[in-house]
Amino acid sequence: MSDSPLSRCIDARVLADAGRHAAAFARREPFRHVVIDGFFDADYAAALLAQFPAFERGNARNEAGELGGKSTIERIRGLGEPYAQLDDLIRTPDFLGLVGRITGIPDLLYDADYFGGGTHENREGQDLDPHVDFNRHPREPWHRRLNLIVYLNPEWEDGWGGSLELHSDPRSPDDRVTLVTPLFNRCVIFETTEWSWHGFSRITLPPDRRALSRKSIALYFYTRERPAEELADTHSTIYVDRPLPARFRAGLTLDERDVEELRVLLARRDQHNQRLYRDITRLTRDLERTQAALYAGRLGRLRYLAQRLLRGRGAG
Repeated sequence: MSDSPLSRCIDARVLADAGRHAAAFARREPFRHVVIDGFFDADYAAALLAQFPAFERGNARNEAGELGGKSTIERIRGLGEPYAQLDDLIRTPDFLGLVGRITGIPDLLYDADYFGGGTHENREGQDLDPHVDFNRHPREPWHRRLNLIVYLNPEWEDGWGGSLELHSDPRSPDDRVTLVTPLFNRCVIFETTEWSWHGFSRITLPPDRRALSRKSIALYFYTRERPAEELADTHSTIYVDRPLPARFRAGLTLDERDVEELRVLLARRDQHNQRLYRDITRLTRDLERTQAALYAGRLGRLRYLAQRLLRGRGAG
């Protein structure tokens, strides 16, 4: 253990304080989560930041082929030695056991595909509407149980937007929001359930900070089973569109900032609709293929039975 991947990469204080972090995780404010500062060994965290991939290297193109405001790379192993070490670390029984002790969720599974995870980078103007995540692995029969995010931003302020928002219920006027500032080497672990609503507000950086971006590493963990009270039908990510800000009232004269905010809100709704249309089209195509295969199978069965019947008559 003295020279294990866990002891080399995770700060010793995190290991020593696992019980305290477990108590914080269990409080359900607004749902089960814990924020751990100084998660990685300091030198190791610095190495991850130093080799964080360039924005243009990731999946940063929209459907029109234009460079967008978010860049992601799922398969982190090829990003350099620190990321290969991270990939080695998070699959070990020691690391999975540590996360299991903190969260009370045993038998956690590492996702070799990093589906939806990996490095995330968001630029000026980017936001993320409140949502609950997809609840099953797309290839394996696994339940998604935990998000573990480590932020790599040496400089960040809540007033710039981009802080993680944990919602009690974004559809309710009584929604309670817990903010987590995405500071360097800060880790947040939270449960993935039908009520773990989260997102972040639009990034609006000061003019002298526009070169900054919001950097993070997102890791998702699964189990083969989950408690009966948490079970739900398989679904993709479910978003709640942000409402109009309270200042939009009858008689308001729109300025450039208002028009831009309306444009962003409408564009986000269009994006969500397009995603739903794509999902419906894919599901319809899969259903038609299944129906065609069943129909072909029935025809083949009927043809076989007819041939047997005809042969039987000829033999008589």
